[in-house]
Amino acid sequence: MGAPAPSGASPKVSGPVVVLSAGSLETIMKTAVEAGFHAATGDTVTDISGGSTGLAEDIKSGVHKADVFWSAAPTADKVLMGAANGDWVSWYVEFATSTLVLGYNPKSKFASTIKTEPWWKVITKPGFRLGRTNPVTDPKGRLAIAALREAATKYHDPALAAIVTKKTTIFTETSLAGRLQSGQLDAGFFYAVEASAAHFPTVPLTGVSEHASYTLTVVAKAPHPATADLFITWMLSPAAKKLLAAHGLTELAKPVLFGNASAVPESLRKVIG
Repeated sequence: MGAPAPSGASPKVSGPVVVLSAGSLETIMKTAVEAGFHAATGDTVTDISGGSTGLAEDIKSGVHKADVFWSAAPTADKVLMGAANGDWVSWYVEFATSTLVLGYNPKSKFASTIKTEPWWKVITKPGFRLGRTNPVTDPKGRLAIAALREAATKYHDPALAAIVTKKTTIFTETSLAGRLQSGQLDAGFFYAVEASAAHFPTVPLTGVSEHASYTLTVVAKAPHPATADLFITWMLSPAAKKLLAAHGLTELAKPVLFGNASAVPESLRKVIG
């Protein structure tokens, strides 16, 4: 039930909102966001999850026709901005964060060690199976590399830097949690929001600080622009803020707008501020 167009304006098409969302949000989308949005508006969500950078490339190449892009990093939005990139995105709003943590399988033979020893020592132990995502397609993969390199420098441990070169530790964002839960991995780099949604334990990356910066925008040529506006309006509402916080995602005190402010739909300007 998308909002009606103002009198005299071209009618906006409403319908199920198609959201391309970061893979770290797959569980929370299925278990909380889709139901919450439907309960509040009567509209439904069609969610397609994946690495944010990879999804941006899919938008550019026409693989997916999206209404909303919910990214885990502003760099993914920038890939879509400007004439050279097809002008798919002219603005985006940064509205939430989630800390990068080490999630682990509680049945792993290293589980007790992970809870008692420094994380950066445990992951270099012989036989330890660590997972991360591809830095080419997923911002979380780049943050994992940054955390490893920062820890290697801080703790003078070259074994941490060596992990970065191991291609066998790379998995798709949407499969990483499943591999951990099935026992194929001892631990992996995750955002707190996805660890909370998947209900597996974590330890903080003591000594380093990396986090996702989640953004929202309406994609150019959105099939359902009215519902896209409604989805972002709801996502920035107090009700959604409370829902997301319960699942490990922390909204900023005030959304921060980047790009062409005049291109923001009129219905969103008051919400974004």
